[in-house]
Amino acid sequence: MKEVFERIRKVAKSDSTVLITGPSGTGKELVANAIHKLSNRAEAQRVSVNCGAIPGELLESELFGHIKGSFTGAISNRKGRFELAHQGTLFLDEIGDMPLLLQVKLLRVLQLRQIEPVGSSDAVDVDVRMVAATHRDLEAQVKDGKFREDLFYRLNVIPVKLPALKERREDIPLLISYFLDRFTSADRSNEISFSHEAMDLLMSYDWPGNVRELENVIERLVILRGGNEILPEDLPSKIYRTNPLVSSQYKTIFELPNQGVDLKTILSDIEDSLILQALSRTGGNKNQASKLLSLNRTTLIEKMKKKGLEMGDSV
Repeated sequence: MKEVFERIRKVAKSDSTVLITGPSGTGKELVANAIHKLSNRAEAQRVSVNCGAIPGELLESELFGHIKGSFTGAISNRKGRFELAHQGTLFLDEIGDMPLLLQVKLLRVLQLRQIEPVGSSDAVDVDVRMVAATHRDLEAQVKDGKFREDLFYRLNVIPVKLPALKERREDIPLLISYFLDRFTSADRSNEISFSHEAMDLLMSYDWPGNVRELENVIERLVILRGGNEILPEDLPSKIYRTNPLVSSQYKTIFELPNQGVDLKTILSDIEDSLILQALSRTGGNKNQASKLLSLNRTTLIEKMKKKGLEMGDSV
């Protein structure tokens, strides 16, 4: 990440096109924003377009604008994002999702620094610094004929590659601290900490949703926490159950004896034991016990009846 920050500082003052790549949730738009803020264009607008969120037939008008009557619903002239970003920065997110036909028109804009609004034959000069981003492998798309090679090289003047969160695990505690500051109140009496076990689980989880997933998890923990210390059982089950630390713990507890076991019987006994432990820990409260076991309350009650483990009528 230090290399990424250094590259941002170096390229910000230039007008060269930047292509930001990396998995979803790694912060590509934050990088684009940082480049704009550090540039000589910081006083002008930074305009964003998500190429994957706008249907192809509408994206051309969104980028280049249109004139009145150019298509059904065009009741007045409308400026596109290129004109709105004049003398500023245009951020094209998910550029890999742009239709091929529109890629040709974008290439022409990059070459001539001119646009033609939909329905118009008059060219409009634009002075825009282009920053694009994608989670896709554009070089692979070029080979498959899904992305124009000439446009790829026009965009990839200065590449910035963002690593997945699992490739920068040492940043996880720093990011957690940042998100805690964002989501907790100014009242420091409610400060939240993580037990060593909980932090170990967060550090060893692979974070397929990257920083965005971590942000969502911390926000959820702040809202739903039972106390000021986050414990392993407070974490989402996908982190707790699939974690290799937990898996190795279970492996030690359920060591297979040399003579083997009756798997059906042993699994039933383990299930009985865990249900009874959950009920004992919660004073027989089925709602709380079902949460400890990550079961629906009705499912827990059905299992208890089937196994003859009924323990009174506590909620």
